[in-house]
Amino acid sequence: MIEIEKRIALLIDADNAPAAKIDAILNEVARHGVANVRRAYGNWKSPHIKSWEAVLHEYAIRPIQQFAYSSGKNASDMAMVIDAMDLLYAGNLDGFAIVSSDADFTPLVMRLLTEGVKVYGFGEKKTPMPFVNACSRFTYVEALGRDAAADTDAHPDAAAGSQDAPPVRKSGAQLRQDARLVQMLRSAVSAAAEGDDGWANLSAVGSQIGNQASFDARNHGYAKLSGLVAAIDLFEQKKDGKTIYIRPKPPKPPAKPKPARKVAKKAG
Repeated sequence: MIEIEKRIALLIDADNAPAAKIDAILNEVARHGVANVRRAYGNWKSPHIKSWEAVLHEYAIRPIQQFAYSSGKNASDMAMVIDAMDLLYAGNLDGFAIVSSDADFTPLVMRLLTEGVKVYGFGEKKTPMPFVNACSRFTYVEALGRDAAADTDAHPDAAAGSQDAPPVRKSGAQLRQDARLVQMLRSAVSAAAEGDDGWANLSAVGSQIGNQASFDARNHGYAKLSGLVAAIDLFEQKKDGKTIYIRPKPPKPPAKPKPARKVAKKAG
């Protein structure tokens, strides 16, 4: 039986997205389905988005012209929202990929999710958390195309403070201090556990996390979920062929109290 690829609409807020990352973004979208709708929104007379003009034809992205009808208002956002709803009601899509660092699209994401479609978000590290958390999966564009760099403890661009530097890899201690991350992992492992022994297929854990929250290991500096799980050091791991299973580590026994030192009595 031939598996039908999922159909995804790629909608780009050209005012708030870097054109230099479009190749990596399209590669990531291709992991989820085929982007048979590709549109970029902006005022194409503005020099601010000049960098996008060079990639539109190369990647078959349709430019949607939107003039700024009044100062201080982003008409492109409104046009993008209207098109997204038209595409949704047409019923020909399985998901949306929204490229923007603007939190104003958060209500749109929440509305799309209520219709049962996946929403994949892409934005810069400056993207506000409400938009990040609203998406089915959100990936920082700085993390794309840098899988090899993410597997190193440090990256020269990060040390130099480059805006295009990938997210710095968090240490195990830093990961364990992230209460939301720890709770999300524990809940996903519990839900994906296959038996009373608590072992859960790591792939199933990843799917469970994707269903309950926006999560991408690369945003924490790890190329894969397996690397992050190993670093956080809260779970046991075992392999069965190429399949990885994990379960929570048993709590450490309390430390035994040290025996009290005897004080010798002084004579008379």
